[in-house]
Amino acid sequence: MLSSAAAAALDAEAGSASASGASAAAAAHPLVEEKETNSAFDSDSDFELMELQDNLKHLTLRKKVSYRKAISNRYGGHASHQKHPEVTKRREIRSSVDWTESAARGDHIWINTNASGDLCHLSESPECSKTGPRKRCSSCHMLAHTSCIHSLDKSGMRCKPTFCEACPKTYRQNIIMRHHWLHRRREDRKCHKCSKSFSPRFSFQSKEIVAISCSWCKLAYHLQCFPQESLEEECFMGALANIIVPPYWLIKLAKKGSFKSSVRKRRKSIKKREGKEDHGRTFVVKPIPSSHVKPIVVFINPKSGGNQGVEILQKFQWLLNPRQVFDLGISGPRLGLELYKKVPNLRILACGGDGTVGWILSHIDSLGISPHPPVAILPLGTGNDLARTLNWGGSYSDEPLVKVLIAVEEGPVVQLDRWNIEVTNSVDSSSSLEEGGVPNLPLDVMNNYFSLGADAHVTLEFHESREANPAKFSSRFRNKMFYAGVGGKDVLRRSWRDLSEHIQLECDGQDFTFKIKDTKFHCLLFLNIPKYAAGTTPWGNPSQTTFEPQRLDDGFLEVIGFTAASLAGLQIGAHGGMRLTQCQSVRLKTTKIIPMQVDGEPCRLLPSIIHIHLRNQANMIQKSKRSANTISPLNDQLSQHSVVEQLHLKVHWLQLTAYESFHYSKNDLHDASSLLGIIVVDSDSLLEHVRMQIERLRQDVLATGQVNCPSFYWCFVDSITADHFFQINQTQEQFYYIMDIASDVVYILDLEGCSQNGQSSSSSSISSAAASASLGSYPKGSMSDPATESPFQPVWSDDKAKYSISSRCIDLNRLDESQIKSLRGKSAMFMKACWKGNLEQAVEAHNLGIDLLTVDKSGMTGLHYAVLNNHQDIVRYLIEKAPNVMLDMTDSEKGQTALHKAASLQLRNICRMLVKAGSSLYVTDVQGNTACQLAFKAGDQELGAYLQSEQYSRPPCLPKVHETEI
Repeated sequence: MLSSAAAAALDAEAGSASASGASAAAAAHPLVEEKETNSAFDSDSDFELMELQDNLKHLTLRKKVSYRKAISNRYGGHASHQKHPEVTKRREIRSSVDWTESAARGDHIWINTNASGDLCHLSESPECSKTGPRKRCSSCHMLAHTSCIHSLDKSGMRCKPTFCEACPKTYRQNIIMRHHWLHRRREDRKCHKCSKSFSPRFSFQSKEIVAISCSWCKLAYHLQCFPQESLEEECFMGALANIIVPPYWLIKLAKKGSFKSSVRKRRKSIKKREGKEDHGRTFVVKPIPSSHVKPIVVFINPKSGGNQGVEILQKFQWLLNPRQVFDLGISGPRLGLELYKKVPNLRILACGGDGTVGWILSHIDSLGISPHPPVAILPLGTGNDLARTLNWGGSYSDEPLVKVLIAVEEGPVVQLDRWNIEVTNSVDSSSSLEEGGVPNLPLDVMNNYFSLGADAHVTLEFHESREANPAKFSSRFRNKMFYAGVGGKDVLRRSWRDLSEHIQLECDGQDFTFKIKDTKFHCLLFLNIPKYAAGTTPWGNPSQTTFEPQRLDDGFLEVIGFTAASLAGLQIGAHGGMRLTQCQSVRLKTTKIIPMQVDGEPCRLLPSIIHIHLRNQANMIQKSKRSANTISPLNDQLSQHSVVEQLHLKVHWLQLTAYESFHYSKNDLHDASSLLGIIVVDSDSLLEHVRMQIERLRQDVLATGQVNCPSFYWCFVDSITADHFFQINQTQEQFYYIMDIASDVVYILDLEGCSQNGQSSSSSSISSAAASASLGSYPKGSMSDPATESPFQPVWSDDKAKYSISSRCIDLNRLDESQIKSLRGKSAMFMKACWKGNLEQAVEAHNLGIDLLTVDKSGMTGLHYAVLNNHQDIVRYLIEKAPNVMLDMTDSEKGQTALHKAASLQLRNICRMLVKAGSSLYVTDVQGNTACQLAFKAGDQELGAYLQSEQYSRPPCLPKVHETEI
């Protein structure tokens, strides 16, 4: 909150600036501010916004604009009359990101702090406790006493939003980011307007607010320099815009059964079946593909590098979206990889040692992520040999993390060979029951190296000592000293001088056992990268023509043998050891329990046969040695632009009957779908462009004479956002990318429910008896047997000699009585045909001159009767041939259009046809109900939600223009 002096200064400045602008006044008013804050991510309806603005027209606003209220309202507002369920309920104080269903937008991430010179954010409020321990939010840097945090939530002081709670069907409609302005008593950056620093007169525990800054883009202003229009400006995320995952990419899936736009009441049997299924996803990522955007997901091992990992975690949460930064000590890498695996141009930053990198690479393999996201390394471990190889250094000191992130974004991608290690225990081993031996290696995939003998024995002693006393190994320097001490003792003892007597080695089919025994190695090393043992280079630069220089992606392992002397010489700069061979496969047999290590993970392995062969190649990011201030040449800049990924997607189509039967079972819907073909599209393709490719595919299938094919009227189906499938309206396809709705398969839904030959499918229909039961309040005779003429007596309008707006205008004054009687009979025939569903008879009546806008005594048109009996072919014909005005014609009894009838009878297919043809969604019947309201009253929540979403996309202020025909 602002101090009284600062508030007075700002109010005075605002008063002198005047509040004549409508946008400025609206920004200062808490109601408007709260509304616009929510609309940035909550996808509120445009109609509610217009209604709110109309209500505010009569309010008298103050001439002075309070920046304190306006900025506070930017993340929640102080209006006590507004009820926020998130803040009225006492929430748990969290110290980590909440990925559960209880996660709320604007939750802080509170960490303990001992920082002096800064005060609680409520220090000027009577609710401030004034004393006690304090916490700081790692995401927005807001500071408060622990006892003041709940008061802070009640006052609306929310953190920067990290995700979107929009409906899954409308999340693309609002993607505008707003600034998250906060008052600061300390600010290290300079003012964005005057370029002066923010040095207070007394820097120790200053109570004066000196700056206003955004938690996203980090822009900062003096109080007197702060531009009023910045309250409503869009935030572009600052220098890290291409790296940060914006909140509108992350969508929180509501609890099961709470989607107001996609939930339908289900039978108990369905609920029981769903109770057995696992729907553990709470968040989903919907990226906006771009070749210039390279989002970075950060994985941090807090145990690496002492307490350094925790500090780096908090810094990344401040610089980035906290939901793209993952603590491996809490959830491991699987959560983040599953969430972001489909994001284009994704890059990963692994903060930890070589073991952390191997852990992440193994999960990428197990999840089958393709293409393989490139991985960069921030070295926090002890050896960090892979990080040294890729130029990231042996340890992280104090390099600004912003530079690290930019290096990850711009770094070139290189390939790293990865190797499978398969272990088979020897059956005839007599020492298999000895204590201390294990049957398998700790890792079955090697990234850096695999060794056995003296060096693995030193690593094993360090590992066992750390497991027994973890507190003594929290420093990287202490760890290296322990390695040096244990290694020196082992060299003097020569404890593994007989290693060569217990191993047999074959490389690419060539036996090296005799050479090993002749040299009497103490250690045998299989090397994949140039660095080993905290930065040494055992392979070196061979000058012989028999060996090639070592590379990361050549598909070869370097095999090296060490004696005790060569191991010692390796630490003083010599390449050390004897080069044995470069090979692509290894067979190693041991006859004794021998200490071994894979990428620094040691064990004592029972006598076994070990096979090593190439597994795959991983994409790694190499840090460029070029200076950060050097401008890249044009060719380098062009080469760094990512190529848009192409997706090979299977196209499956669904019949409407299957969709309505298995709507809430993805597996059943997939089994009920039919393969149409395969398309190749760019990952950044909009659905409206993908539609053209699928339509060409459909036409090609039809040209082959295949009958089983969807009709022309189809829509996309989202199969990945929610826990069930839902449709994407064609008018909304311009807002969605193909990756928003499909993973490996794109589903389309045939809206007509007809096969290619035009025969009606077995879609759900309502019988005449059911229709009568559902419409019991209709006038007597209107739903009776159509053999009687009474329901179908047309109403003629003799004034001015014209009876209706028609494509064929008939002048009754020019007809004699017999012609009028004949025309009335044809009209009754037409109505009867619409009732019975006889398309040929309806077409014949139309060709004989019957006006399709003819109505009976109750004001019912042929379209009304066709809808009441679910005759989709008649409805389709009338939509195509009749003037558009027929769609909104109402009966005289209930004042209902054909869409009202279809909605009350839950005829989804016909509702879609009428809406697509342009039927009004805002016409009300005599009881004031729209078609959407009738669908909800009939119990079809899904149909009601569909009609409601169509209302949002077709506002009443912009009515659809009908074609008028004369």
